Amino acid sequence: MPALDRFSAQAADYARYRIDYPAALYEWLLPQVAARERAWDCATGNGQVAAVLADSFVRVDATDLSEKQLAQAPPRPNLHYQTARAEHTPFPAQRFDLITVAQAVHWFEAEAYHREVRRVARPGAVLAEWGYGLVQICPEIDALVAHFYRDTMGPYWDANRWHIDDEYARIPFPFARVQRAHFAVQRQWSAEWFLHYLGTWSSVAKYQQAHGEDAVTLIAEEVTQRWGAGEREVVFPVFARAGRIE
Repeated sequence: MPALDRFSAQAADYARYRIDYPAALYEWLLPQVAARERAWDCATGNGQVAAVLADSFVRVDATDLSEKQLAQAPPRPNLHYQTARAEHTPFPAQRFDLITVAQAVHWFEAEAYHREVRRVARPGAVLAEWGYGLVQICPEIDALVAHFYRDTMGPYWDANRWHIDDEYARIPFPFARVQRAHFAVQRQWSAEWFLHYLGTWSSVAKYQQAHGEDAVTLIAEEVTQRWGAGEREVVFPVFARAGRIE
C-alpha cells in the first residue's frame, strides 16, 4: 500500500498553526521510561515532539514521509531527522528506549508498524501514541465547526481519520502494562488564526485539489461573525496511550 502524505502541501502553515502538546503529557510519559539514551519520534512532522525529547535523551532520531515537513523542524545537536516510513526504517534492531507517535498512528499500516516497533525497540522500551480530537470553543461555534467537519468535509477525509474520533480504540495496541491518559491544550486564538488552523486539515487540502477552491471560505464569514472581536479560548482534547515492549 502506498504511504499517504496529506501534509506536505501545507507544511509551513502546519508548523505555525497546529498546536503543540502540554507539559503534563511529557510529565506523565517520561517517568515510565527507564533509560534515556535513545528515542525515536515517528512521523515527526515539523519536529515539535522530537525537540522536546531532545532535552531528555542523549540522542533522538525523528522520521517523516514529508521532506517539506522536515524542512520546518528545529535543529538540535542531538536530534537527527530523515525521511522514512513508519513501517520500514533504516534503524538497527534493539535501538530505542522510547518510541513516540503524535497524531499520526491512524495513517499507518498497524500490523507492519508494530512489527517494526518491536524490531527497533530495546527490551523494556516504551511505545507512546497520542492524538487530539475536534476543537471545543463555545456551543454556537462548536455546532458550526462540527457541521463543517462531519458534513461539509466528510467526503474529503480519508477513512483513517475516523480513528481519531474514537481515540484509536479500533487500532490494536498489543503491548504490556498499558497506561492511558487524557489532557487538554488551551490556547487564546483570534478568528483569523483559527481559520488558518482549519486550513491545515488534510480534508481541506483534498477539497482544494478536487475543486481548486479553499473550503475554509465556506465557513469563514459565519465563524468570524460568531467569534466576535478579539480572542477566544480554544480547547483541544488530547488522548494518549503507552505500553511496554517486552
